[in-house]
Amino acid sequence: MLAVRHTMAALVILTSACGGAEPTTARPAPPPRAAAPSASAPSTAVAPPSAPARAYPPSRTVDVVHVLHGVPVPDPYRWLEDGESDEVQAWTGAQDAFARAELAKLPERDALLKRFRELHDIERVGAPLQRGGRHFWSKKSVGQEKEAVYWRQGKAGEPKVLLDPNQWSPDGSVSLGSWLPSWDGRYVAYQVKKNNADEATLEIIDVAKGKKLPEVIEGARYADRTALAWDGRSAGIYYVKVPPLSRRISAADRPGLAEIRYHALGDDPARDRLVRQATRDPRTFLQVAASRDGRWLIATVQHGWVSTDVYLQDLRAGNSAPWKPLIQARPHMYLVEPHRDHLYVLTDDGAPNYRVFRVDPRDPGRDRWVEIVPERRDEKLDRLEIVGNRLGLVYLKDVAARLEVRELDGRPAYEVSLPGVGSVSTLRGDPEADEAYFTFESFTLPPEIHELSVPTGRTEVTYRTRVPVDTAAYTTEQVFATSKDGTRVPMFVLRGKDAPRDGTAPAVLHGYGGFSLALTPSFWSKAYPWLERGGLFAVANLRGGGEYGEAWHRAGMRHNKQNVFDDVIAAAEHLVRQGYTRPDRLVIEGRSNGGLLVGAAITQRPDLFRAALCQVPLMDMVRYHLFGSGKTWIEEYGSANDPDDFGALFSYSPYHRVRPGTAYPSLLVMSVDSDDRVDPMHARKFTAALQAASTGGPVLLRVQEKAGHGGGDRVQSTVEELADAYAFALSQIAR
Repeated sequence: MLAVRHTMAALVILTSACGGAEPTTARPAPPPRAAAPSASAPSTAVAPPSAPARAYPPSRTVDVVHVLHGVPVPDPYRWLEDGESDEVQAWTGAQDAFARAELAKLPERDALLKRFRELHDIERVGAPLQRGGRHFWSKKSVGQEKEAVYWRQGKAGEPKVLLDPNQWSPDGSVSLGSWLPSWDGRYVAYQVKKNNADEATLEIIDVAKGKKLPEVIEGARYADRTALAWDGRSAGIYYVKVPPLSRRISAADRPGLAEIRYHALGDDPARDRLVRQATRDPRTFLQVAASRDGRWLIATVQHGWVSTDVYLQDLRAGNSAPWKPLIQARPHMYLVEPHRDHLYVLTDDGAPNYRVFRVDPRDPGRDRWVEIVPERRDEKLDRLEIVGNRLGLVYLKDVAARLEVRELDGRPAYEVSLPGVGSVSTLRGDPEADEAYFTFESFTLPPEIHELSVPTGRTEVTYRTRVPVDTAAYTTEQVFATSKDGTRVPMFVLRGKDAPRDGTAPAVLHGYGGFSLALTPSFWSKAYPWLERGGLFAVANLRGGGEYGEAWHRAGMRHNKQNVFDDVIAAAEHLVRQGYTRPDRLVIEGRSNGGLLVGAAITQRPDLFRAALCQVPLMDMVRYHLFGSGKTWIEEYGSANDPDDFGALFSYSPYHRVRPGTAYPSLLVMSVDSDDRVDPMHARKFTAALQAASTGGPVLLRVQEKAGHGGGDRVQSTVEELADAYAFALSQIAR
């Protein structure tokens, strides 16, 4: 997940764009300072142009060599970094037109387009959020392109539409982001986004009147539910604000300039009060929370996905009360939930699988924290929610969810019975109300909403998603591959119940492996057209994710990143060795950090995959931190400014591993036109390099219009992208 959070076009030899650079020289380059990856060592040069086997749109090269820490780093496609230049836009348009022309010819595309629309143009409902006696939830009706937000008074009130982005723009380019009701349910604050990008404004609507307040707050790209909080009187909001881009403020530096501000309803946003100043460190995020009684304000400074500093302000002492540290300068994560007169802290400090402390904010010294939920060695405590004046705890055991409820002092109350091996994808409720709601799903069970009586533990299914699939014909197996260093890597395999294991099945292998994100068993609608054609769909739980706690995450980040690629290679080899598929029937796919995974896998083991589907990827790991939200990922990946980090990054950077004359798998790179998180320069440069170098299958670059890093939020955008992707994969396997 490169969750949360342009361009330079110097076509010259650069000596200072990355720290630690030296002038270009002809001296031999020492090897990168990192352990060798599992496959052959990377070439020290990106593949030079060669006569392509296909009539791709031409991609010129430039003589750019950047010497970093004594190592020459050629960059012949540096010019493709400047997404604002007319030349790059023309190149991108030509590549997209070429790709779409090729994709339109594919024999399975029309049938897949029809099937994906059947699977995605269905009714979808989200679990309700209760505030002030009102229920709020998301819903997409059949025939609608986007989800809307509904509300009703109590459980039995008449449903009413509150926010409907289907009506916001004729072309569907205006999107709804995160939304949050006030404590009394009178108002909802929500993000408005163009093209579903991260950039957003914040608006507020009066629920009963259905009327927007006049103010529009700019710079609210981070004002999601972790960076937006209502005050105790529901009279205003605390939010994280970033300044606009300018000649002096680059996209990469903006996160460090984020501030916490307070907006009183009805005021001019230009006069919003500064609550906490910017960190001036672009590697950090600011977050904000507030207690329901209006007393405590909580500011969190998040350093990547590995540590947080937490500060408290006692608002009863006035707006100018000092911030006091709850915890700081410790290499651990602390997630704080305020409730009544205590703070509940979920942390990996001293517990890689996480534990919970209760803290009195009036006397918050670390030696006074009380552990109320100890760590479990065989399960990760994945989530903590306050529901019905109790603790709702979601655990992961071998990637499958368990749900426990405990008293506020940590004493066990009961375990909630779940339908099977799957995911508790949401858990929410009013902290003071008796009922809560959670969503459960699995690979063969579409999402269903359960109402939980917190006092009694009784559950009732209140909504089932209806999907036109005979899920009874399919089964899920959890298997374990053995990685290069002996680590057991779990993987779920979804396939037909009667499918033979004779190596003939076309297989899709999906992975991510980063940012402590756990790929738990979920209902993947996109898998079923593939399964219906005799295929199988595998999800690998790689190191770098959060499936087994922080130790699992750290084993796949920074200098350990190669472990992630070893893991996915081991997963692919396991599928082949156990007779599920063959390399000439195997497709690898991934998005964002998972796109990096795809790039690393096919450049390290091009013989292991027939085709690859690569969405909004990172590919140039030497320069990633100079673009988009890249600096916020330095704690996860490292930075080429550091000699040791550079050695690790350069050893696996997919763009720098491309070698001429290699039969790489057929590749479909899927980029978007409004990605302000992972800069599309990665997709452009990698496509150009592979088109010039590969003697294997086709290399196509498809660019989605009016879409951000998460893709388009319209059904049509989703089904077209999926139809193109899987028609491409099937066409390559059929050869």
